[in-house]
Amino acid sequence: MNSNKVLDAKGLACPMPIVKTKKAIGELESGQILEVLATDKGAKSDLTAWASSTGHELIDMKEEAGVFTFYIKKG
Repeated sequence: MNSNKVLDAKGLACPMPIVKTKKAIGELESGQILEVLATDKGAKSDLTAWASSTGHELIDMKEEAGVFTFYIKKG
């Protein structure tokens, strides 16, 4: 999937992946896609809840070798 910006939040513990995601998505235009890489298992539920509560759309999520990749479309 093509993304407009990639945020590497690997190695960061909660709540830092959310904090950095919020900042990064603020730099995008509506409709653009942010790719977030995280290793914190809590990020799975945190980013899902954050995206829906802020009007953004979690398009896809995958896990590979302990790294979660999220694709969030800015609302």
